[in-house]
Amino acid sequence: MRNFQFLGLAVALALGLVASAPSTSFGKANIGTPQSASFSVGPQYDTTHVYVAPEDFDKFTDSVVATFGGHKSQQGVFQVTPTPSQTMSQLVFTPVGTISVFGFKTPIPHPFGDERTGYLVTDMDGAMKSAKAHGADVVVDTFADPIGRDAVISWPGGVHMQLYWHTQAPNYEALETVPENRVYVSPGRADALVRNWVAFSHGKVVSDNHSAPGVEIGRANDTFRRVRLTSGFGNMTVFVTDGHLPYPHGREMTGYEVKNFDDTMKKAQAAGVSVLVQPFTSEQRESAIVQFPGGYIAEIHAVAK
Repeated sequence: MRNFQFLGLAVALALGLVASAPSTSFGKANIGTPQSASFSVGPQYDTTHVYVAPEDFDKFTDSVVATFGGHKSQQGVFQVTPTPSQTMSQLVFTPVGTISVFGFKTPIPHPFGDERTGYLVTDMDGAMKSAKAHGADVVVDTFADPIGRDAVISWPGGVHMQLYWHTQAPNYEALETVPENRVYVSPGRADALVRNWVAFSHGKVVSDNHSAPGVEIGRANDTFRRVRLTSGFGNMTVFVTDGHLPYPHGREMTGYEVKNFDDTMKKAQAAGVSVLVQPFTSEQRESAIVQFPGGYIAEIHAVAK
């Protein structure tokens, strides 16, 4: 699926609602660079994909801006899949992460909706070659759109994501804090995911805790393995579990780090956001799990006072 921030590029640029592009282009790099190359651009270009019903679209985007601050791109209705479909599309820029919002007016073509995130890469051919060499399966093969190319891949453990590339490089402001992609996998696939993602992303393991507090997955009397990773694509936290997860744990796709936890939670609730897991503290992190209007579930956290 194309990342929709440029689907209405001409309109958005005319209205001044999309950041201007620098003079550099990714076009020259799109020639199949070696697998040893890094393909990341920056975490501000990595978006969580959120699907909501059209009637909840504005309520959701409004609540995100009210909670985290930021602004929206121009909203429009587009075809963003390689087969016929129509969806409302909008990008929400916040200081703590970028969100791609889709409100399909037609049935959603398979397998779209399963991809958690969209990652901008400098070289589509090279990134796809490297991803496949590091254990990724191609779920939706590369296809062209008017301003670039897209594909959906799946990593060990069933972690679906979009890779996208644009002919003209975008230019977004850096984030204040980098969100984490929260991934739940089985013990049998965790090592393969970590090893292959770190190799592909040129990232590193920040921590690998085999006795993380179970309160983080809703099981206060247990422990589990938690791996934190970082790379030019941003942060990823891998929760290695037996799948015995009380709701809503495992449903939250992204964790957002904020500067003032209490203030953010007050803003969220005032904007109609529901608290599904009440605030708790674990290993110097204050955290809660919330649900935005339209159904999007996320984690919010800050360094504990």
